Amino acid sequence: QVQVVEAGGGLVQPGGSLRLSCAASGRLDRLSRMVWYRQVPGKEREYVAGIYIGRGAEYADSVKGRFTISRDSTKNILWLQMTSLKPEDTAVYYCNVVTYGPEEYWGQGTQVTVSS
Repeated sequence: QVQVVEAGGGLVQPGGSLRLSCAASGRLDRLSRMVWYRQVPGKEREYVAGIYIGRGAEYADSVKGRFTISRDSTKNILWLQMTSLKPEDTAVYYCNVVTYGPEEYWGQGTQVTVSS
């Protein structure tokens, strides 16, 4: 079993920055990828960025150049550094952990609100 816990959300002004974290624990010996998604009420969950083990990082076009995803492989912590935040970045951000089972696990989400 794998546990996933996100943290770091909050309220920030447009143009500001936040760093989200995702801590994964449990059986992660066959880890495939760790991915950030976000969701606004009434809309589908949207892909943000992901780290694909052995392949690297990928980003949605909407966040390229503003967000940076990184991973501490020794501790299985995933980070999302968000800069130049816009009101349209407001959402609940979720961390998704996928193994080669394949099995996938989700955290409870962390709210990011960009508003003046």
